[in-house]
Amino acid sequence: MADTVTPAVADPAGPGSTRRERTGWYFYDWANSAFQTTVITVFLGPFLTTVTELAAGCELGADSCDGAVYPLGVKVAAGSFYPYLISLSVFLTVFVLPVIGAIADRSAHKKRLLAAAAFTGAGATIAFAFVTGERYLLGGALFLVANISFGAAVVVYNSFLPQLGGPDERDGISSRGWAIGYLGGGLLLALNLVAVTMLSEEGNAQRTLDLARWSIVSAGVWWAAFTLVPLRWLREHPTAAALQAGGNVLTDGFRQLGRTLRELKTYPLTLFFLLAFLVFNDGIQTVITLASQYGTEELRLDQSTLIVTILLVQFLAFGGALALGALAKRIGAWKTVLLSLVLWTGVIIAAFRLPAEAPVPFMILGGCIGLVLGGSQALSRSLFSQLIPVGKEGEYYGFYEISDKGTSWLGPLAFGLVFQLTSSYRVGLVSLLIFFVVGFALLAAVPMRRAIIAAGNTPPRVL
Repeated sequence: MADTVTPAVADPAGPGSTRRERTGWYFYDWANSAFQTTVITVFLGPFLTTVTELAAGCELGADSCDGAVYPLGVKVAAGSFYPYLISLSVFLTVFVLPVIGAIADRSAHKKRLLAAAAFTGAGATIAFAFVTGERYLLGGALFLVANISFGAAVVVYNSFLPQLGGPDERDGISSRGWAIGYLGGGLLLALNLVAVTMLSEEGNAQRTLDLARWSIVSAGVWWAAFTLVPLRWLREHPTAAALQAGGNVLTDGFRQLGRTLRELKTYPLTLFFLLAFLVFNDGIQTVITLASQYGTEELRLDQSTLIVTILLVQFLAFGGALALGALAKRIGAWKTVLLSLVLWTGVIIAAFRLPAEAPVPFMILGGCIGLVLGGSQALSRSLFSQLIPVGKEGEYYGFYEISDKGTSWLGPLAFGLVFQLTSSYRVGLVSLLIFFVVGFALLAAVPMRRAIIAAGNTPPRVL
């Protein structure tokens, strides 16, 4: 590939962006992180797995279950249902999210799209109040709606980032948003921890299951309530295409997506970065999503230990996101993300060697995850913003979101397949190493400065 590229028009830095507007943007991370932490990371895996095991004929509170369920007539091990469900949700987002992004770029009312997606996801989460007994299929359907809506809302939310600051500001803006999200998610999780601790009864597995269900519902309420803040404080930043659009936004969005898909080859370095991100972030999201299931089923840790650990992760991730953001200002976001992937590889190896029924080592490992989690994701988001052609933020973040918060595909699929073949969660965990090793190699091969200029943007001073 030639080293000489002609820079196009510099990307808009977001003149007129105010502190109030940026604070409103941060608050959507505060709002939706409740779903990511309370639902995806802590409660949903063990809750839905338990409901699925009940449907498979296992006893509530049993140490192990070899039963199977038959959704749509397909035999699925009870322990594999949730990982497979995650993979299915991501498969569906492949079709939904890029379309949402294209519509967002063609719409002068992105806040309305954000509201529609966020409130749909929050409503589906609140509806988990009805997932009782053996209703694993209802739980699965609600999860699909909530997770796809979650991803759609984040696509629209992320598309505001390039208008909130210039190339040298976005790492900091993205890191602060992610850090505030961890505080919000951590606060709700702390409240749920208090509720579970105070209301649980020794030997009453049904009560524990009910508390998990209502904790999930609380995340939907939190998500809906705090979404009102960004809807109030964010301002519209319509693209030129949105201002000129005169037809149907939905059909125009589909047409624009088709044009973008045909033009993707024009930005091969952007696509190469996206491929690297999809690989390594799939591994990160799989660890986040299946950590509670691994802790419950393989390490035989109780729910309170898991919640305390995830709570520790949340508050350490707040500091970690800000710390890695500060490091990125010194050595560049690209090098900082590469460093974080080395640390993630160490996390997987350490998790494989964790002893069962030993909460302290699990908590220590959780602390290590917290220090690298937020920064690796926040800086990836801001790095990608530099590689997007002006006016196509929604579309490109639609592709990006295929493996962003809570939406991993290959990792859960590999984990579920390995578990079904070996009945070992530890072996399934080791299979995730390849995502970090390959992702590191791909990201290291991206010439970032050249890629940013090729997309028509101005590189930050430090990469």
